[in-house]
Amino acid sequence: MFRKKQGKSIEITKLSSLIADNVHIVGDVVFSGGLRVDGHIEGNVISKEGARGLLVVSEKGSIKGKVVSYDAVVNGSISGELTVQHFLELQSKARLSGSISYRQLQMECGATMEGQLHRLDETSHEAKVVDIGASQHVAA
Repeated sequence: MFRKKQGKSIEITKLSSLIADNVHIVGDVVFSGGLRVDGHIEGNVISKEGARGLLVVSEKGSIKGKVVSYDAVVNGSISGELTVQHFLELQSKARLSGSISYRQLQMECGATMEGQLHRLDETSHEAKVVDIGASQHVAA
């Protein structure tokens, strides 16, 4: 009789893997479940296809490369293509540069982004593009 509303927040997922702040990885990382990055990764970070992975990048963490995850919470830096299929949360110390695709976005004051934003459509996989930094004029 009543439909449950679709959640607009991150699903609680156990963070089963940790890349500590004293770890520097050069190469690709594929994960399922949850991954917390306190260290540094130079390579692609990808959630297994079909898994509802959660990526957490702490204030100390950084990733240079392509990132694909179902949900993501970022308080560190990501440089490269970022695709979040469900919910992207940018905390106050987040620093992103590159192409960013998301379905839902929450951004705290202080977070910075450079590049293009692509909002993924709810019903299809098409993206709407917003160019950050482009001047826009409004006709009176």
